[in-house]
Amino acid sequence: MANCKKLRLKDVALKRLLSVVVVTLLGVLLLIVSLRTNTTPVLSELDEDLSEITDIQSFSEKLNLPKQNEFSIRLAKINQMPPRNRDLYPKLAKDHITIVLYVHNRPQYLQVVVKSLSKVVGISETLLIVSHDGYFEEMNKIVEGIKFCQVKQIFAPYSPHVFPDSFPGVSSNDCKEKDDAGKKHCVGSPDQYGNHRSPRIVSLKHHWWWMMNTVWDGLKETRGHNGHILFIEEDHFIYPNAYRNLQLLVSLKPIKCPDCYAANLAPCDVNLRGEGWDSLIAERMGNVGYAFNWTVWRKIHRKAKEFCFFDDYNWDITMWATVYPSFGSPVYTLRGPRTSAVHFGKCGLHQGQGQTNACIDNGSVNMQVDDIDRVANIRSEWGVHVYDNQPGYKAGFKGWGGWGDDRDRQLCLNFARMYHSYNTSLSAVTMS
Repeated sequence: MANCKKLRLKDVALKRLLSVVVVTLLGVLLLIVSLRTNTTPVLSELDEDLSEITDIQSFSEKLNLPKQNEFSIRLAKINQMPPRNRDLYPKLAKDHITIVLYVHNRPQYLQVVVKSLSKVVGISETLLIVSHDGYFEEMNKIVEGIKFCQVKQIFAPYSPHVFPDSFPGVSSNDCKEKDDAGKKHCVGSPDQYGNHRSPRIVSLKHHWWWMMNTVWDGLKETRGHNGHILFIEEDHFIYPNAYRNLQLLVSLKPIKCPDCYAANLAPCDVNLRGEGWDSLIAERMGNVGYAFNWTVWRKIHRKAKEFCFFDDYNWDITMWATVYPSFGSPVYTLRGPRTSAVHFGKCGLHQGQGQTNACIDNGSVNMQVDDIDRVANIRSEWGVHVYDNQPGYKAGFKGWGGWGDDRDRQLCLNFARMYHSYNTSLSAVTMS
């Protein structure tokens, strides 16, 4: 009897030990699976993971950038994290064209764009970089759900949306609308029309310029990249053949249009869908699905002062009216005769979210995709039709304003210096 009891006790102990082992192994397996998914942790869990990354605060102080709050510092650290989904797509194609999608806070639009990108032929071969103007949880969740390619998220750490009570956001002593700074004892310099800065308006130009400098000169994934990079926005519907068409345009550009600076997926006039000709088109650079290389970026970067001092809160109008004309020759882009991307948004970024006059749009899109839009439809034997003297913003246009505050102009210049030595000529540019 005593022996039987001992055996039963040993049995129970063994079972308990096995249970502990099984539970431990399951826990380890779950941890491995969790790590392999490469999902971005929520902001509250990032501090420990990012503790070894560059001291962002000292970096910003050296550049005379605005003093960062804790949230801004954490966003800057996230920007140094590697892309997700590398376990699913371990290698990028040798000739891949990186895609940069820049977004604000229009989740109903972003869902449409992400769905269209998921159907693009060749999308799994490349890296998608999503550049956020500030941090918005709903936008972040949509991007975290992307599984069709490698994805890297970057967040503008100096976005006005990240600074609720100080510049570049709203400061308590900021001048508003048409305030007289002398009489009101407020801070700010007005634009050419007498209006003071609106943080949610200037964020558009700040984000684009910060993103360009960061993508071309700051991120280890793209820094020094000699190939083309494609830029799209959160209200651009991308056709299934867009990536393959772009690869063809990039390869044909040196032969068919050596003076072209870029390749475009869509006509410059966003209301057009293309001519339908058996011909390539050379025209002024558009703002829907545009791609250029590092050489062109260097030309743009050298015009930082022109970009940062032009009194217009729109980055694209600034480029058309002052930067491109300063190149000394027409700035052409090469595209196909049928569009591979469409601007579908009805609500402009400047109309914002949560404002009393906010634009209401549920983001429903009924975009017709024909069979010809599903495969590459550009031919290497085609000639090039050149559009001369197209209408649009040109040198001499004074700008729509909204960009007159000296602080915004200096911040813009500091973005151009972020990844460059102070010994460069750009560093000598001041507000004088």
